[in-house]
Amino acid sequence: MTADSTFTPDHIAQVAHEANRALQRIAGDDNPSPPWDDAPLDQRDSAIAGILTALNGATPEEQHDAWAAHKRADGWVYGAVKDAEAKTHPCLVPYANLPPEQRVKDAVYIAIVRAMAAAN
Repeated sequence: MTADSTFTPDHIAQVAHEANRALQRIAGDDNPSPPWDDAPLDQRDSAIAGILTALNGATPEEQHDAWAAHKRADGWVYGAVKDAEAKTHPCLVPYANLPPEQRVKDAVYIAIVRAMAAAN
């Protein structure tokens, strides 16, 4: 990337996705997201959609709610175990019910998106 380049939505989503993966691993997630290049299209689309939510001033709670709505629209439901094949995810709960290590992912996502967009 040169000094006169701008970050595309794909660049921003990729960085936010990889930060989320790192936080998943630190939190001991047994099934962290795959690397960006290996992530399924729906997961990459969700990350890119999240950029607009973050840029529109979303709070971490609103960011989580938008992510959950996107997942539910794709057929995902709450499940104690994250399972892409069964489309279950333990984070499909109200934001207030998320443990702190899950809530921080939304705040980090927003911070990355806004910082990279501001650099454009």
